[in-house]
Amino acid sequence: MVRRLPTPSQLKPGHGGRFLKRSGWLFAAVVVLCSGSGLRAQRDSDEIQDITGKYHFVSADDTLAILEEEGKLKGYIEVYQGEEESDVILSYDLVQGTRTKAHVEFKTNKIHRKYYRFSGKVERGRGHEESDSDYLRLVGVLEIVTIRGDSGEEAVQRMQIIFKSLGKGEKKED
Repeated sequence: MVRRLPTPSQLKPGHGGRFLKRSGWLFAAVVVLCSGSGLRAQRDSDEIQDITGKYHFVSADDTLAILEEEGKLKGYIEVYQGEEESDVILSYDLVQGTRTKAHVEFKTNKIHRKYYRFSGKVERGRGHEESDSDYLRLVGVLEIVTIRGDSGEEAVQRMQIIFKSLGKGEKKED
């Protein structure tokens, strides 16, 4: 059974105005909800063209540097060891690295039976311009792999992590 809406002549005086006011509010609410989600969808759909840059790594003194060329990633990770170590800074080169749309993966070379693997995604951070700190973020899982000398087995430490891009004046260029 199909129910028909009453025509204006069938409505009691004043009843049509309430109907129009209610439907007007409903229409306005729908427009507001749709426009807000449209802006968010537009921001989310902004594809990040290039992730080349420097990022904070695990500790404050560590740095991840990435150069992206046609979906391939090159670069290094500098890890501060402390004054008591023979090598104050270890530089791990990226030996494998790819980016497909928002997905990012890389693996470093081994130094002292240790290397790093990362798998995650790139997204916009809180910075508004490329020169701002936290303009880009790499969000995902970092694995610190240590190879045991006696057995050759890999011990893997996994952590959820966010690498935030460095701002223009935040660290000196090499």
